[in-house]
Amino acid sequence: MTSAAKRRKKENVMDPVPKITWKEIKRQKVLLLWSVVIVIYGIIFCYLPLGGWIMAFQDYKPKDGLFHSAFIGLENFKFLFSDATFLRVIRNTLAMGVINLASTFVMAIVFAILLNEVKAKGGKKVVQTISYLPHFLSWIVVTGILHDVLSGTGIVNEILMRLNILDQPLNFFAHPKFFWPIVAFANVWKETGWNAIIYLSAITAIDPSLYEAASMDGAGRWAKIKHVTLPGIKPTIMILLLMNVGNVLNAGFEIQYLLGNGLVQSVSQTIDIYVLKWGISQGNYALGTAAGIFKSLVSIVLIVIANQIAKRHGEERLF
Repeated sequence: MTSAAKRRKKENVMDPVPKITWKEIKRQKVLLLWSVVIVIYGIIFCYLPLGGWIMAFQDYKPKDGLFHSAFIGLENFKFLFSDATFLRVIRNTLAMGVINLASTFVMAIVFAILLNEVKAKGGKKVVQTISYLPHFLSWIVVTGILHDVLSGTGIVNEILMRLNILDQPLNFFAHPKFFWPIVAFANVWKETGWNAIIYLSAITAIDPSLYEAASMDGAGRWAKIKHVTLPGIKPTIMILLLMNVGNVLNAGFEIQYLLGNGLVQSVSQTIDIYVLKWGISQGNYALGTAAGIFKSLVSIVLIVIANQIAKRHGEERLF
């Protein structure tokens, strides 16, 4: 065996896992203590409540309790998928989830790249601060702003009428075809600045020498973005995309609930609103739990599928 082969063999030998000693435990006792607190918190508030899922398989009655209600198997799930309202709710949730994912995800990347191209540090900080402040606004405030802007006397109708696009004010909240775009716009306005922060952090981690080399090769701004910036933040994009795919059915609750009305009910109701309606308003906790379980299982399946696709193509993945 040559010296080079011996060296390669030696490099391939994994270092033994260091033993955990009492000295090391004492040195890390603060971190371990906080870890225990976080684990206990997760068990109490995240895992123990999952025992309530058993309601989905029962004819649950509050007076009988969780352990004395009659077991009915999958009857609640059969009712859900034979209910035209629930099928329409799935369509609404999926459609708004996909639209929100595409719009907010793409706009955050575009905004981060454009903001990174701003050379004036002062102006850059001002724009970044202004852009992520809407994230801290309550949805009640946001929907109030939307109502004012899109009302009959709002600025949007005023502009459209002055441009002779409309002859009379239009009630945007009375037409189902406008509801999904309004929800998407609200999410983009509220979350783009906040979502762009992590992409800006990823951009700052790119080696500046790559931009210098690209400049020496005659690359302009667009070429640098295409061949340096985008490849540099690609791992971050993939990880966040995989995480957001699992949230497709988390299309929202507050904005749909606050902006919805009888005229747009066919396109405004989501699974969360359906769960509220049946689980709390009408007291059918079993049916509401079944709808919640369906939403969780679909989210898990979407994450697994997206992760496997990323793995097959050699991209960054969650697991």
